[in-house]
Amino acid sequence: MTRLIKYAFLLSTAFALAACNETLEDIAPKAERQLPARVVQTMKAKGMSKTSPVMMRIFKEEGKLEVWKAKTNGRYDIIASYDICKWSGQLGPKFTEGDRQAPEGFYTVRPGQMNPKSSYYLAFNIGFPNAYDQANGRTGKHLMVHGACSSAGCYSMTDEQISEIYAFARDSFKGGQREFQVQAFPFRMTAENMARYRSDPNYDFWKMLKEGYDHFELTKIPPKVDVCGKRYVFNREAADGERLSPTAACPPMSQPESLLTAYRQYQAQYDIAFSKALKAQSTATRSETIAGHEEARLVADWSKRRARGEKVSRLPPNIPSPTAVAEAPQPASTPAVAATASAYTAEPASRLQNALEAVAGQPEQQQPAESTAAAVAPVPAEGAVPSPTPRPDTSAERTASVPAPATGGQAPSLRRRIQNIFSR
Repeated sequence: MTRLIKYAFLLSTAFALAACNETLEDIAPKAERQLPARVVQTMKAKGMSKTSPVMMRIFKEEGKLEVWKAKTNGRYDIIASYDICKWSGQLGPKFTEGDRQAPEGFYTVRPGQMNPKSSYYLAFNIGFPNAYDQANGRTGKHLMVHGACSSAGCYSMTDEQISEIYAFARDSFKGGQREFQVQAFPFRMTAENMARYRSDPNYDFWKMLKEGYDHFELTKIPPKVDVCGKRYVFNREAADGERLSPTAACPPMSQPESLLTAYRQYQAQYDIAFSKALKAQSTATRSETIAGHEEARLVADWSKRRARGEKVSRLPPNIPSPTAVAEAPQPASTPAVAATASAYTAEPASRLQNALEAVAGQPEQQQPAESTAAAVAPVPAEGAVPSPTPRPDTSAERTASVPAPATGGQAPSLRRRIQNIFSR
């Protein structure tokens, strides 16, 4: 009897210790967790079934991952939107293995790419490099959407978010969907955003992606995506059913007439909005330039009068005086600031030259290594930027420090700011 009591005690102790180390996942596997009741109710209200087809869209600049599902009429509607926890690199496509850049483009996910045992909670491989990437010599592997909020070239979500996203994909496969599309964009491809990035080296690449973006906006059906001539082509059929080659020239192709007509009308409206956006941005730039010139004139005049010993009033609070700038404690990494301030006191004709000489040879402020691109590869056919400098391989299933997401370009260099202020 004593022995039985001892065994019972040891067994109960073992269960207690296990309870400290085990989680609910040991009873209900994380990969089989069901969608919350609120989501199921929303799907029902929108005419979607739990197992209807799914697709996803990613927007880097906005930091969003959207989940769309097919309704009974065949069109897709958004069912959920999640804030991306982390993504690495900057706006623009991925070029090389180890560049820590999150991809952009149109990707396909099949059941074999789902990873229920990921060390990053749950994950699925988005399928990089796809046919377009391979045709353009782009390399990389293990590019995922996963949990754990840690990214080295992937799109990382919180564990709670990836649990739902994974469930959407899992249920669609259970319903018979063989693959789903992931569309990854730098930003929402509106006329305003495209105008804002019209000078970006990636602009031609983004214009190509925008055609697929527009087709989905028009039809609310994931576009048919092919690659020929090292370019994406959308919703096109080759004559006589000819098979497209990613690297060979595109053969004659056609589109459904109804889609072609709708797209032309859509593009006409877009062109008008794009022209208005360009004009608005040009007006804003001119206003900023004029304001900069006026500020420089006021500072120069104030400095000369003060140097002659005249009694001068304070400058407006939004314009720091050269004395205040020069006397303020400066970080060791920006020695050019004080020299630039002294250039304000020079005569107008020599201010620009003195200012440029003051910063000559000074290192410009650098962005974090993960968000700095350097050209090392030939320019792809579509006109995208060359490859960033390769870094050591850091796949999604490795721990890595992650920079803050890019938010629309780097700050202008000190030299460029000076040129903008003093140019006539």
